[in-house]
Amino acid sequence: MRIDLHTHSTASDGTDTPAELVRNAAAAGLDVIALTDHDTVGGHQEAIRALPEGLTLVTGAELSCRLNGVSLHMLAYLFDPAEPEFARERELVRDDRVPRARTMVTKLRELGVPVTWEQVARIAGDGAVGRPHVATALVELGVVDSVSDAFTPDWLADGGRAYAEKHELDPFEAIRLVKAAGGVTVFAHPLAVKRGRCVPEGAIGELAAAGLDGIEVDHMDHDGPTRARLRGLAAEHGLLTTGSSDYHGSRKSCRLGEYTTDPEIYGEIVRRAAGAFPVPGAGG
Repeated sequence: MRIDLHTHSTASDGTDTPAELVRNAAAAGLDVIALTDHDTVGGHQEAIRALPEGLTLVTGAELSCRLNGVSLHMLAYLFDPAEPEFARERELVRDDRVPRARTMVTKLRELGVPVTWEQVARIAGDGAVGRPHVATALVELGVVDSVSDAFTPDWLADGGRAYAEKHELDPFEAIRLVKAAGGVTVFAHPLAVKRGRCVPEGAIGELAAAGLDGIEVDHMDHDGPTRARLRGLAAEHGLLTTGSSDYHGSRKSCRLGEYTTDPEIYGEIVRRAAGAFPVPGAGG
């Protein structure tokens, strides 16, 4: 089995619609794909309707969190999307994305970049607007060569000249909320230093003690030594280890199935989940 547990669609900051995403996943030879858009489950139903036969969908979300001033992302799998407390928190995070993006546009204009809110809104479409949409606007304007080039201190990286904060969950609270909704939590790309500051390694143990299920190890932003270090931390704290592409369509260079999760780990994630079940494709 080939299992990719971290992808994005146009429901957040990917460029494939949910339907295109699942069709592309099947074409890439995947057996299981997780749709984990940022702070939203808005793409799930479209993905389910289009799900090809032979492909299984894991419903999920990537949650925006912050610990001691450091941004981090928490993957949540197979939770009940209607659980009211968790649904309210996701809505708070989503609602803060628009004023945050508007603030970044204002800061960029103050830096002499002729970006407009209308341009960013057009790029985001119906998706939950985020920094990658602002970064795409910078690419369109020729300010940077690629989306990743916009995530630097000069522009949109944490603490960068045009950075703006948004409402984010405490990761310990995120774990509690996901668990209460029957879901499973995996810390996404925990040592992706090229993205900016990372939480100290000791925080992984603290999160594990609070109920964290796993950490994403095999990821494009982790080099070989980093993956080895993370596997050691996972063994030390009894955490599952996953591998994922973090696919965003044409917005990033990663490919579907570039990194995958061991079938036994996937089986354990499914076993632990009580809020939802993987959806087998029926030839949509």
